[in-house]
Amino acid sequence: MFEQLDLIMPIREALKTEGYTQPTDIQQQAIPPLLEGRDLIGCAQTGTGKTAAFAIPILQKLALEKKEQRTPRLIKALILTPTRELAVQIGDSFSTYGKNLGLKNTVIYGGVGQKPQTDVLKAGIDILVATPGRLLDLVNQRFINLHHVQFFVLDEADRMLDMGMVNDVKKIISHLPQRRQNMLFSATMPMEITNLVNSILTDPIKVAVTPISSTVDMIDQAVYYVDKKDKKLLLIHLLKDRSIVSALVFSRTKHGADKIVKDLAKAGVQAQAIHGNKSQGARQQALNNFKERKTRILVATDIAARGIDIMELSHVINYDLTNIPETYVHRIGRTGRAGLGGTALSFCDGEEMPYLKDIEKLIEKKIPVVEDHPYPMTMPEPVAAAAAPKKASGGARRPRRRY
Repeated sequence: MFEQLDLIMPIREALKTEGYTQPTDIQQQAIPPLLEGRDLIGCAQTGTGKTAAFAIPILQKLALEKKEQRTPRLIKALILTPTRELAVQIGDSFSTYGKNLGLKNTVIYGGVGQKPQTDVLKAGIDILVATPGRLLDLVNQRFINLHHVQFFVLDEADRMLDMGMVNDVKKIISHLPQRRQNMLFSATMPMEITNLVNSILTDPIKVAVTPISSTVDMIDQAVYYVDKKDKKLLLIHLLKDRSIVSALVFSRTKHGADKIVKDLAKAGVQAQAIHGNKSQGARQQALNNFKERKTRILVATDIAARGIDIMELSHVINYDLTNIPETYVHRIGRTGRAGLGGTALSFCDGEEMPYLKDIEKLIEKKIPVVEDHPYPMTMPEPVAAAAAPKKASGGARRPRRRY
């Protein structure tokens, strides 16, 4: 129970209003040491409640130290996160948990005009949630002073690495005071992140609530072997099943996401795409339509989906399998959140079979194969094809292998 975590009454009341009574594993393990001022490394998948795990201690410590109103307010907490969507989500969480505290927070990110953001900054804030690029830009323009930051959070550190943001993160850290409390959260811990941890954290507490390789047990997983050219037909076929109440479809590329939406539209299935080439307004509108069930299908790239937090998402469909096994874990974690069940379906063509093997090795389980569908694979497995001796032009062809 949250009552056992020594939280102040205004925060407990805010949590109660939201219907939160029982902390998640990462909240249970992270909040006490963070309230004590310890640095922390949190290794956790999406959907485990990690935002509250760092937001609640920051809010409580700022509230307790607030002796008198500062004019203007100084930025005391900085949360860095890789995407606009995730930044907005974190900002909303701070507003929700801290609504009884009189603290101010704002969110800044690129892709939109900076003046509304700088106007809020000039008025003064206590907590800043930001993406690295826009933050560094505004720091260089001297709209933002980070010299008073007491709490620094690096969220989704592995995704920042994937997106090439680590140099910007290091530049931002150089603007922070030496004495501060640091929190780093990452679903995976590649060597580059470990090196970053060693450079910025002091004697950190380590919290790992779910093994990196594990997937949410309540998610039903299945894979369809299908030729690349038939993927769109298989997707249309599956979406005829109205038990798929809502589906987040993953594409490897932005162009691919748009093409999937067009193919579905030709088949009479409404869908919207969300990716980096879309304007912030278009992305937010598509996301809101999906959350409000106005749109049944949302097609996304991995980067754009990082921050989509939708309760009761029934299905995740991997139209393109990822070549990074950990990304598969992130993707399917979009369903099965907050203890709810969900289904993750993956399409695997001949070129993607090595990716599937790597995923199964990471999660330490075989994903069940759906064999009874109208578009079975007919192309040979790449590994077998590569091993076969080359035939002269016009020679006998290898028999096709059917899955």
